[in-house]
Amino acid sequence: MPRIPRDMMPDSTLALIRDPYEFISTRCRRYRTRLFETRLALQKTICMTGPEAAEFFYDPSRFTRRGAAPARLQKTLFGQGGVQGLDGDAHRHRKQMFLALMTAERIGHLSALMADCWRDQAVRWASEDSVVLYDELREILTRSVCAWSGVPLAESEVDRRTREFTAMFQYAGSTGPQHWWSRRARTSAERWIADVIGEVRAGRLEPPEQSAAHVIAWHRDVDGELLSPRVAAVELLNVLRPTVAVAVYITFVAQALHEHPVWRRRLEAGQDGEADMFVQEVRRFYPFFPFVTALVRDHADWDGYRFPAGRRVLLDLHGTNHDPLVWKEPEKFRPERFRVGDPNPFTFIPQGGGDPTITHRCPGEPVAIALMKVAVDVLVRRIDYTVPAQDLRIDCSKLPALPRSRFIIGDVTPRA
Repeated sequence: MPRIPRDMMPDSTLALIRDPYEFISTRCRRYRTRLFETRLALQKTICMTGPEAAEFFYDPSRFTRRGAAPARLQKTLFGQGGVQGLDGDAHRHRKQMFLALMTAERIGHLSALMADCWRDQAVRWASEDSVVLYDELREILTRSVCAWSGVPLAESEVDRRTREFTAMFQYAGSTGPQHWWSRRARTSAERWIADVIGEVRAGRLEPPEQSAAHVIAWHRDVDGELLSPRVAAVELLNVLRPTVAVAVYITFVAQALHEHPVWRRRLEAGQDGEADMFVQEVRRFYPFFPFVTALVRDHADWDGYRFPAGRRVLLDLHGTNHDPLVWKEPEKFRPERFRVGDPNPFTFIPQGGGDPTITHRCPGEPVAIALMKVAVDVLVRRIDYTVPAQDLRIDCSKLPALPRSRFIIGDVTPRA
């Protein structure tokens, strides 16, 4: 078998940190290949891009997520013991718990809560010269998802919990003080939510039966046992944290409306299906996750190459969504590309790929789409605002990538 192409650098960790979204695709173009091998933190790693690579990567018989995520991400972003680190029957059983929370009715309820909270906050914005939309969105989403999940949130706690949720995803991959703040935020939030789980199980807190707090508190794993309070807290945070992270996507919704006014006019006209196309193109075009990781179970063969057992593999999400061999004019914002049918689950992978019921594709994807559509409705039809001059260049050297100004709006006026 041919040897997998190798990156010339002895270790590419710093290069990945400097350019996480383009790291894999740039090197694949350089070596004229769909994969290459490098060292990250001195560990041999295979990097892949493209739909065929995604289909191979999401074959659960070939890859495992157990132990794949670096420890620093388990202690910040994911938490330890959660669904992201499970495989096989345990993963499928735990994932069904999350999918049960994501019914159309439940997602509609969360969307309504967010819309109501946004309108309330917009009244306050009207009295201010300007607001930073990303910062405001994180608070709106924190309030909304806690209410939806059955998690009590005192007014005095809103700012603290918003900052903790943010730290878990915004600084998870950082080094130095930001990483340690992310770990402290994770520890604090897990203690808080473990107490909530304890209150539910003791009968002192009775959230609605369909709420995440109730479902997760009483969930029994494949062994028939309740989750430990700490693992239950991790899983409830796996509902709360990613929902707050949708603030990143919604900030890009605002940026896309500003940069493509023709689409603002089209959306205001309210033609069927156009909001769906617009939201999907935002998810494809703007950066969110750069890549995902897994380990080879036993040796596996793909495209003539041998993947050794235990080898870490990174799949390029952002690059696959901008693959010029798949997407026509991938660097242009063209929502109409989503006019016909559902996108291919291995070509369009902003939050992972494959069948959401069996692979590690994010079960919260429908939530992200629904909340982004709420944002479209609010920004196009429910409030008027101006966009002052600011630095809207996207900083792709950080996770998550955001416009440098985090999108400032001013002169906000709620519509009647």
